[in-house]
Amino acid sequence: MHLLGPLPPTNSPSPPSRTSRAPVVLAAQRQRGTGRRRQRRKPPPPTSTPEAEQPDALARILRTEAAVTGVSRKAAAVRHQSSRLWPRAVLEALDSAVAASRWESALEIFELLRNQHWYEPRSQTYARLLMMLGKCRQPGPATALFKEMLSERLTPTVDVYTALVGAYGYSGLLEEALATVDQMKGAAECRPDEYTFSVLLDCCAKSRRFDLIPTVLDEMSYLGIECNSVIHNGIIDGYGKAAMFEEMESALSAMLESGNNVPDIYTMNSIIWAYGNNGRTGEMERWYSEFQLMGVEPDTKTFNIMIKSYGKAGMYDKMVSIFKYMKKRFFTPTAVTFNTVIGCFGRAGNIEKMEYYFRLMKIQGVKPNPITYCSLVNGYSKAGLIDKVPGIIRQTENTDVVLDTPFFNCVISAYAKSGDIKIMEEMLQLMKEKNCKPDNVTYATMIQAYTAHGMDEAARLLGTEAERFEKRLLGPVSEVDGK
Repeated sequence: MHLLGPLPPTNSPSPPSRTSRAPVVLAAQRQRGTGRRRQRRKPPPPTSTPEAEQPDALARILRTEAAVTGVSRKAAAVRHQSSRLWPRAVLEALDSAVAASRWESALEIFELLRNQHWYEPRSQTYARLLMMLGKCRQPGPATALFKEMLSERLTPTVDVYTALVGAYGYSGLLEEALATVDQMKGAAECRPDEYTFSVLLDCCAKSRRFDLIPTVLDEMSYLGIECNSVIHNGIIDGYGKAAMFEEMESALSAMLESGNNVPDIYTMNSIIWAYGNNGRTGEMERWYSEFQLMGVEPDTKTFNIMIKSYGKAGMYDKMVSIFKYMKKRFFTPTAVTFNTVIGCFGRAGNIEKMEYYFRLMKIQGVKPNPITYCSLVNGYSKAGLIDKVPGIIRQTENTDVVLDTPFFNCVISAYAKSGDIKIMEEMLQLMKEKNCKPDNVTYATMIQAYTAHGMDEAARLLGTEAERFEKRLLGPVSEVDGK
């Protein structure tokens, strides 16, 4: 391996406040009948120190949070809402729902917002909501929202149209996305720009519709829009994800020949990932050196990609070598770095190394997350050390880590493979107590375990529960333009 910059050899609470005793003393005085007349002290003059202002600031924060929560609750529970709610609370509740991609809550809060007497339609608000719906793959609600915008006599902007293109394209509705771009070309002062085409090309790449890319590029050229580095990187990344190596390198050549764009760290990481993820570590190493010759320096993500690639290929010496090299080059390992190493050693059955890097992770102050604990559970399960799984669960209870559904799926799968049906059922109950909703993986794992142990009735009942879950998950089918 010839990496520029030599790698090392591969063998190598604050104390509680004191409670005032005044109420106790006064009560004792009343019981003894010795209530002396006491002079009332003048209150101390108000201070302007930061310590004095903190309780008021905290109270304001709590009032704001309570108001936001109240708005969300009203939007979900009431249809004939008040039209005189506090503007800041409504807007912050909407921002919170959009940021968390809770699209149903966001649309309900937006409907509440539209009913307020101080509401003024803004295209920026619609653009944000449409972008969120695209991220959540909800083309039907996106179409309805766009029609509502038109009903409010707002003229769509480039950002609004581009968000609508993404809502269709990321849901696989590329014909609708292309039609939206055509609609933009016919709208006054709303021609598609570089960002519009970068979204459209990214949608084509993610949908593996590479046949549409030349057509889109020709359309850009006709409109006088040149490819920027974002567009080039999106195409390169799309080909890499599809393991189309020749096309990926041709796209890189086109980027270099354009003269206006130079490869950057995003280009490097896309190509390194494409070869490494497919086990072609030789090409990965070659391109690592090539990009350094181009003046592109690696970042933490580059090393994480290489660590994962070596681990996936079973090249554990090189994986550890890269980990040590990061420290030598002053790159701090992240949770992703440690999780990758822990997961690789766990899958390899090397429990000693897995536990070593988990301890090192905590020593270096990197906070474990649910993926870390899931990797540990999988490692112990594969090694037949199921007795160590309860210790992992106890560790999570002593932290502020919020356990998620994939973690419980790992635990349930571990006990299902070991044949501990009773504990598997207890883990499902604990999962529900922790407000983690079972998913298709949870039900499929448990049904398979029941069937393997001849518990047909239990499998049938759980299958019925799974069907109800599937219906709630799908919900009503959204329509796009009445199709």
